Formats: sequence, structure tokens, C-alpha cells
Amino acid sequence: MKPVPVCLVAAALFVAGCTGSASTIATQVDSGAEAPRIIQPGAPGQASRALPDEAITAREIPYTEADVQFMQGMIGHHAQALDMTALIADRTNRQDLALLGRRIEISQKSEIALMQKWLSDRGEAVPDATAHHMMMGHMDAMPGMLSAEQMEQLKAASGDEFYRLWLEFMIQHHQGAITMVGELLAAEGAAQETDIFKFADAVEEDQAMEIQRMRQMLERLR
Repeated sequence: MKPVPVCLVAAALFVAGCTGSASTIATQVDSGAEAPRIIQPGAPGQASRALPDEAITAREIPYTEADVQFMQGMIGHHAQALDMTALIADRTNRQDLALLGRRIEISQKSEIALMQKWLSDRGEAVPDATAHHMMMGHMDAMPGMLSAEQMEQLKAASGDEFYRLWLEFMIQHHQGAITMVGELLAAEGAAQETDIFKFADAVEEDQAMEIQRMRQMLERLR
């Protein structure tokens, strides 16, 4: 094979900066060329060295105990929201509330499944979504969670009184979830893993949007 002129190699590397990798261009110029390597500069006075292939693989960002506690706690938090949506059908015929409740039910069931899988994939304890009924003392400590008295008050209401209470209590509940996201992000090293950061961000965005919608519904009721 004839040697490739230096000017052609330089041009190929220039084009690589705009349209592709230098290694791709190098392969096109000379299919017999050795695969490109990553070079690690040496310390002052020492030679540089080529890194082995296994050292080039990107390292996965580790999750933290705060991440685990957030996911475990949010499962119970979401489960109480499902208890609240289950009350709608028998206590009001307002279609706007029925539609909102259905939206919350679908999204939070899906998120519970996602959180359970996240924990299971990492070998962490996976709470049962129905176990929160036996943990009310602990659950009350989570931001926004309704107390046993509030849940009984909601169950006893009907008509417009139920409509108003449900919206007020769910706003409280959603604000608590946003607080939990804030606490997660404030914990040292937490929410650095891509999956949990995306999930926490989605929870905050969705709950804030629904809070705005529920406040508008309350205004129309008044």
C-alpha cells in the first residue's frame, strides 16, 4: 500500500471535527490502520501511555442511601394518593374530578411499578404498595401525607364537600411529594444516577402542574 500523503491525513482529521470521528476518517483512509487508542498523559518527566480497552468503559454513577429511601418512601406516598382516587366514584358525580382522579391513578400506578423495579434491580428492599395501611405512624411523618383523621373526614364527605376536601387534601399531598424531591436533591451525593434524577424531576413537574389545575378547580367551585 502506498503511504498516504500527510496533507490528506490532515484534511481527513479536519473534516472529522465537523462531520464524524477522527477514527472513522482514519479507517476510510487506510482500512489496515490500527484502531485508535486513548492516550493518558504521564506525570512530569514520565512517558504517556495507551489505556487498555477495559479502562475506557464509562463508570456507572452509584446511587446513595438517600436515593433508596426516597424511592421506598414515595411508593407509600403514591399508594395513599391511590386510596384517595378510589373514593371519588361513590362520593361525587363531578366529571372534572373523575377525570383528574383517573389521570392520577394511571400515572401513580405506573410510577409505583417503576420504583419497585428500580429497587429490585439494585437488590434493595421493595415495599408492597398496600403495606402503608399498617405503617400510618411512619407514613404520617412524610411530607404531605394525610393523617388517619383526614382520611376518615374525606371518606365521610360527599357531594361538593367531598369535592372541596379532596382537592385541598390532594394539593397538600402533591406539595409533600415536591418537598420530598427537594429533600432528595439537597442530600449529599443523591440523585446523581440518571434514572433517579429523571424520575424525581418528572415527579416534581407533574405534581406542580396538577396542583395548578386543582387550584383552578377550587376557584370555580367558590
